Amino acid sequence: MQVPKFDDPANLKHWLRGLVSVELLEGEQGHPGARSRYIFQMGKRRVEIIQTVTKRNPPGEFDAIFETPGMWNEEKNRLVALGPSKTKWIAETEFRMSGFMKVIGFLMPGSFRKQSRQHLEDFKAFAEQGKSVAE
Repeated sequence: MQVPKFDDPANLKHWLRGLVSVELLEGEQGHPGARSRYIFQMGKRRVEIIQTVTKRNPPGEFDAIFETPGMWNEEKNRLVALGPSKTKWIAETEFRMSGFMKVIGFLMPGSFRKQSRQHLEDFKAFAEQGKSVAE
């Protein structure tokens, strides 16, 4: 399974487009209760997102909540081995929005699904072919 590539914070820049930095704020990196600050550059906007890990059950379960003003996002990840060199990543995502973000979500509901799919595809390219979005 590709868990080490998924689980290593140093690899995030290779499959999370626009990632500038990740800073551990409290707890043990990647473990329940850990909180981290993610900074993304999205065009001219700089976005700060706080991640709180809610579940970690190696090798294939990792859940977290991501929060930024106007948006709350819970992500449940399952990595399932399909063979010695093939892994299926199942991601269940729930978005809750308020204020201006609720308007954006209403006007462009597909944009959140599109971004989630892009992360999945970028991870697949990184894990299987070594392609990085950072280059």
